[in-house]
Amino acid sequence: MDEEVKFILDSTKESMEASIAHLQKALTKIRAGKASPMMLSTVMVNYYGSQTPLSQVSNINTPDARTLSVQPWEKNLLGEIETAIMNANLGFNPMNNGEMVIINVPPLTEERRKQLVKQAKAEAEDAKVSIRSARQDANKELKALDISEDLLKNAEVDVQELTDTYSDKVDNILSSKEAEIMKV
Repeated sequence: MDEEVKFILDSTKESMEASIAHLQKALTKIRAGKASPMMLSTVMVNYYGSQTPLSQVSNINTPDARTLSVQPWEKNLLGEIETAIMNANLGFNPMNNGEMVIINVPPLTEERRKQLVKQAKAEAEDAKVSIRSARQDANKELKALDISEDLLKNAEVDVQELTDTYSDKVDNILSSKEAEIMKV
């Protein structure tokens, strides 16, 4: 196989891998019934005048499936952390016990589960669009090369196989997340 073709296929595969990685990261932020420290990954705390991720000023743990505990490294941050969690609009009601902030994660209603499934499907569709875009870019690059028609056709088939493989991965990831969300 021509070196340029191999390079295009490799870079296309990397791009599709990145789409899968982004999807997985996005889906970890979608709550699925049980508490996870990733739920607080978007919370920013005012730490001495600068906005800092919560995970950089505290330990975030899950003592049980329905509770998150946030233990700040400096006690004077308790109020700031509580405020930041409220302002993040995640639907949590943090409680401060003087040592740490405790968050009871309420069980999901059926309606909320359906909303979360829709959100997960939207993320999966974004990943598929990204994968198709990588396919389109690869095909453009292949057509720009000075190679034989047979080699071009074979390379396009390879790109399509990559696209199908990664689209299937997206479907599998989505179906397992959907099952996790809908599980009561």
